[in-house]
Amino acid sequence: MSDAQTPSRIYYTKPSITELEIRYATDAATHGWGERCYEYIDRFERQFCTHLGVRHAIATSSGTGALHLGMAGLGIGPGDEVILADINWIASAAPIVHLGARPVLVDVLPDTWCLDPAAVRAAITPRTKAILAVHLYGNLCDMDALQAIAQEHGLHLIEDAAEAIGSVWHGRRAGSMGIFGAFSFHGTKTMTTGEGGIFVTDDETLYERVLTLSNHGRARCEARQFWPERIGFKYKMSNLQAAIGCGQMERIDELIAGKRRIFERYRDTLRDLPFALNPEPASTTNGYWMPTVVAHSDTPFDRARVLDAFRADNIDGRVFFWPLSTLPMFVARPQHTVSRSLSARAINLPSYHDMTDEEIDRVVSCVSGALGSIS
Repeated sequence: MSDAQTPSRIYYTKPSITELEIRYATDAATHGWGERCYEYIDRFERQFCTHLGVRHAIATSSGTGALHLGMAGLGIGPGDEVILADINWIASAAPIVHLGARPVLVDVLPDTWCLDPAAVRAAITPRTKAILAVHLYGNLCDMDALQAIAQEHGLHLIEDAAEAIGSVWHGRRAGSMGIFGAFSFHGTKTMTTGEGGIFVTDDETLYERVLTLSNHGRARCEARQFWPERIGFKYKMSNLQAAIGCGQMERIDELIAGKRRIFERYRDTLRDLPFALNPEPASTTNGYWMPTVVAHSDTPFDRARVLDAFRADNIDGRVFFWPLSTLPMFVARPQHTVSRSLSARAINLPSYHDMTDEEIDRVVSCVSGALGSIS
């Protein structure tokens, strides 16, 4: 195919940046120094607290950094165990390992692709310190069941809401229900600061501890200059990134609505094909960060062939996360049949904010065509 015939590229995701974000970033680059070097950071944290309905937020350089800080603030360390789902990106497990604790991987539910509460309960030992609820692709963990298990066993329930801004569980926003929540603002996310993340909590004691850890161990009440009370971290978000975040927060409802529009188009056009898509149970809202199709278990599905079809039509393909237990740094868990089956039968669909109906239909045509060639 010649260049003239090559169809326009469909990216799997890209951010929505307007003149508002550019204006704020320009202002931060021009004026946001010296005494004003935290101005946009403070503003961004306040905006995020208001949106989420929480008391405290600390902007960070990544969602991974937010998780690392929060877990360190809880005292998670060597000898401790943290239970999380086998289907996850490595960023959820890495902070556990960095702190010297052990990730305990369990299987997921076939409909939400998130933590199976029964598997969580079965994995608890005297060394268990926390449950990490990762809201995968915007899908929500069963927070009521996990909260009950955590309370029964005296465990911390942590939310990794990196992919779930816009998702709501029975009236409460994802990330606001655990002892702390962590979000990512990577360029692929619904809202972005380029790189970046945020730690959120309602717990005053944990907030103060994490605030100290986030500033190289220097407490904000310390009168002595450059006097850390402990070894801390450096996961701060820059003022420039926060300026972009402020613009994104002013547009957050629009950004979430854009993701839902795209998902609804996929749902309507894929309705008659043998796929399940991201669920939205009663009394919940799915932010639909990443629309995903999972072929029914009795449907022949060759993910590699679908990705080849995408490439041929100049469409970005993105695989469903591999089970962590299939990676070389973790112990294999072949008994996690749901996780292993899901990964092989699923693919993420392109979903950037200004995607047109025609582009969505092109993706759907490619998916359905590949399915027909397989069957």
